[in-house]
Amino acid sequence: MSNRDIFLGAAGATGVATLAWRMWFPWLRDDLTTIRSTNRQASKSIRDAKNKRFLIDMFEEQVKRVPKKPFIFFEDKIYTYEFVNEMANRVANLALTWGLKPGDAVATIIYNEPAFVWTLLGLLKVGLVDAFINYHNKSGPLCHSILTSEAKVIIVGNGHELFETVDAIKCNLPMDIPIYVYGKGGSELPRGYISMDSELLRVHNAEICRNVRSELTLKSLVCYIYTSGTTGLPKPALVSQAKAIGLSKFYQQVWYSEDDIAYVVTPLYHSAACGHGLFNTIDVGATIVLRRKFSARHYWEDVRKYRVTVLQYIGELCRYLLRVPKSDMDGVHTVRVAVGNGLRPDIWNEYKTRFRIPWIAEFFGATEGTTTFINVTGQVGSIGRWSPFMRIASKGRFGVTSHVIKYDVVNDLPVRNSKGRCIPIKKGEEGVLIAGIPPSYTGFYKGDPETSERKLIRDVFEEGDRYFNFGDVVYMDSNYYIYFRDRVGDTFRWKGENVSTREVCDVISKLSFTQDVNVYGVRMPDSDGRAGMAAISVKGDKEVHPEMLQAIFRICEKELPTYARPLFLRFKTELAITQTMKHNKLNLVNDGFDLDKITDPLYYLDAEKRTYSPLTRDVYHQVVTSRL
Repeated sequence: MSNRDIFLGAAGATGVATLAWRMWFPWLRDDLTTIRSTNRQASKSIRDAKNKRFLIDMFEEQVKRVPKKPFIFFEDKIYTYEFVNEMANRVANLALTWGLKPGDAVATIIYNEPAFVWTLLGLLKVGLVDAFINYHNKSGPLCHSILTSEAKVIIVGNGHELFETVDAIKCNLPMDIPIYVYGKGGSELPRGYISMDSELLRVHNAEICRNVRSELTLKSLVCYIYTSGTTGLPKPALVSQAKAIGLSKFYQQVWYSEDDIAYVVTPLYHSAACGHGLFNTIDVGATIVLRRKFSARHYWEDVRKYRVTVLQYIGELCRYLLRVPKSDMDGVHTVRVAVGNGLRPDIWNEYKTRFRIPWIAEFFGATEGTTTFINVTGQVGSIGRWSPFMRIASKGRFGVTSHVIKYDVVNDLPVRNSKGRCIPIKKGEEGVLIAGIPPSYTGFYKGDPETSERKLIRDVFEEGDRYFNFGDVVYMDSNYYIYFRDRVGDTFRWKGENVSTREVCDVISKLSFTQDVNVYGVRMPDSDGRAGMAAISVKGDKEVHPEMLQAIFRICEKELPTYARPLFLRFKTELAITQTMKHNKLNLVNDGFDLDKITDPLYYLDAEKRTYSPLTRDVYHQVVTSRL
């Protein structure tokens, strides 16, 4: 037999074996593709963690390597790595005059702009922690966010509205806390405020010696990223140096490199925009395009203008883009991949086809979560894979693994078997995602340990084990792809933000005429997430008067960010509760604002009249098709 015959025979055998594998395990190729991507992130994260290459070290490396390279494009201006470093040095040298110690927090309330970036980097140079305050917050939630961070200094970004928001709560803050303000000179500010611009001009831009932060460890904190959960007010999630390293490698799963240009229009105070978009750009020395606020009309103009290659999206953003009139230029760009979450199956292909997106990488995660999932194979609507093979590979790599377990969504508890253990779902079933806890775990949030404890499920598969509960219901198909279904408990997502039902309830309950309030999310046609709706019972079974509706509008406008304000009200004489004295939301959620199901008085948020107006059949179509 010739060598040629042997070779052909071997090739034929290999081909038959490959066909057999694909027949018996059709999902194996997708597993290998996913594992290849996730291993890329994992190996680089482990290497940097071992070498203690922290985020600020990554940045300073890029400054030395590519000082003149554009780091940030913003409003037709170019900010090089060298320039941003000079500004960060000024922030750091100013911070040294405050007499703070490494690990102390500074609260920053800054829009998407270069100042957000160099302020963060300046604080990191001297080992301080940046508390990212959601600039949509007002009144109580804003005050709470600042106080829970235990910030020693507050920095307010450029924008008169930001200043007014902080000024409105200043009397509730510690009297001796310094408040620095960007965008205003000293003569423009009232007593009790300091011009950040003037102070930065006064200090030197000299490089900071690394010895200042020599005591940093992997457990040291980079920032607090606030998340709204089941306990009501915003909670500061801990982002350690180790976690920041992991976040900075996330885009390695889509082969992010120094040649890429990322477009970020979602708020930098969120982990997707900052932890993914910004941190990954710093890691490889790429370029980021920032926009102060998302604009559907200017979106693709920016993408073309700056030759963007990577898009960071949320599902609602994609819907807005699809509502813009079609153009011959829709598919003219240099984008190679869109990375984000919340892109629903009903618009996935339309978004991909109309705008000619070569690759959509949908991911799933949480700021305080211990793992992430990503769909790198393009499966429509999926957030990733979790086959038996992947579970084994993941456990070998990290020492922890994840599961999807059966869950009682009505009582918000895992379903357990006769031995008291949780039950993994099978293909074709729904359940809740949980993830193992690494040995280095010290809590998810700053402050009360009970808040972190509520995110844990214990004794899951054996006595003493513990898992992080994502609180999200997912579905697993026959090929082990998983799909997001809904939030569990007292949080829902609207306009790309998590809305705490407890927070909204607490605000409306302040009104003297309210007996009880139950807040929940309801589906809106052609919209991602759920819109806020409040069921309210009135004291003494009184009738609903216009003054009441105006009062609800006013207090929500004053104390809640726009996305958290209920779009619908339903007045009931009595609100149902469960055996554990929790509000029963299931029937209310199923009813939504359907006029065919509900006989109770219904109202909608009428921004034009600055009140809640009756939801009638005459206005129903207009209301549900508008943006409210």
